Amino acid sequence: MKTIRIGCGAGFSGDRIEPAVELAQKGELDYLVFECLAERTIALAQQARVRDPDGGYDPMLVARIEAVLEECRKRGTTIISNMGAANPNAAGDAVRSVARRLGISGIRVATVTGDDVRGLIGTADFVVMETGAPVRELGDRLVAANAYIGAEPILEALSDGADVVITGRAADPSLFVAPLAHEHGWGMDDWAAVGRATLVGHLLECAGQITGGYFADPGRKDVGGLDALGFPLAEVPERGPVVVTKVQGSGGAVTPATCKEQLLYEIHDPAAYITPDTVADFTGVRIEQAGANRVAIDGATGRRRPDTLKVSLACRDGFVGEGQISYAGSGAVDRARLAAEIVVQRLKRARLRPVEVRCDLIGMNSLHGSGVGHSTRPYEVRLRVAARTSSLADAQAVANEVESLYTNGPAGGGGATRSAREILSLVSTLIPRELVQCRVRAEVV
Repeated sequence: MKTIRIGCGAGFSGDRIEPAVELAQKGELDYLVFECLAERTIALAQQARVRDPDGGYDPMLVARIEAVLEECRKRGTTIISNMGAANPNAAGDAVRSVARRLGISGIRVATVTGDDVRGLIGTADFVVMETGAPVRELGDRLVAANAYIGAEPILEALSDGADVVITGRAADPSLFVAPLAHEHGWGMDDWAAVGRATLVGHLLECAGQITGGYFADPGRKDVGGLDALGFPLAEVPERGPVVVTKVQGSGGAVTPATCKEQLLYEIHDPAAYITPDTVADFTGVRIEQAGANRVAIDGATGRRRPDTLKVSLACRDGFVGEGQISYAGSGAVDRARLAAEIVVQRLKRARLRPVEVRCDLIGMNSLHGSGVGHSTRPYEVRLRVAARTSSLADAQAVANEVESLYTNGPAGGGGATRSAREILSLVSTLIPRELVQCRVRAEVV
């Protein structure tokens, strides 16, 4: 029975490159997937494309492709990635440039576009899911609108012989569903098979999380070799259990526990995990040890896909000014609190009216607030003051006030930093899937 070996070379935009090289060299892969997009990532990419029409794709795309393309070409491994972000066609051009620079010829590079639906959002009465307000009320604050497309256009590219497929906002598991459906001949309306493929994608999509990276907790869940953490691969037969593993000798661990944590990661309802390709049901999943760093997983299924696609909306939402400064020694906490009070009063004197102000003592209350008790007072503490404002100038003024604490009290402040930037807020809407028209463009180097 045919078994497909598929690995994940990245779980987010800034992920390490070395584990992907290891997979390309030693994983004996049919497919190497790079999952590099998040809602905020693609919003920032849209802003980058405004500044540079030839930009807007993942800033690490060229480095990743340079690192693995020769090895993948030699071993017949197909590369699939959403590193196209806001500009898949420009990303495809960049991949072809890398191939020419490396002296690689005869590879077919395909790009998938159509997820950018900003031009469609004003054509109907779409509603912001989080607030119930009409999307059109966002007006010129709207920076990006990207639909989560599914596996079908990627499948089209693979059926046309693509060696590299670059997409924009494809849903994370869809990057894995497409090659598995292509290799095993599964119809995209075979909901049980697509649900099973979605399980594979969901398990692998975050790369090092399932091999022990996000799992590790010293003294409770010890994982060795995290400095050389291996990324996951799956052995996927047409029927029967999927085996999740990693390259032999790489760091980290693949165990039933690491797989269970990843299975539940970002799942709102295990019985109804909604994707563009299916509504997957993971409630019947069985997970068993199948050897050292080998876990067998089976039991996922699915049902008919939704008639709508989720659209991630990024909109301008003011500015944030931030300053940080450290205090150490006797009375460090009291001096940091006094410093925070000084900044707040200075903002009032300047008649600044921030929408929101936060004063955090990092290490004491920055994550869980002041309600959490502390048995000791730390010897050192770092103050962070951040304020959301309506203008960049006001945000800069907030940051400046923190830096001025150097010489304007209290005593002993050091290591001050400051920043001011625009805020992008993220909301979502649903759009009928028939309005989203994807296009595949392929060229041979």
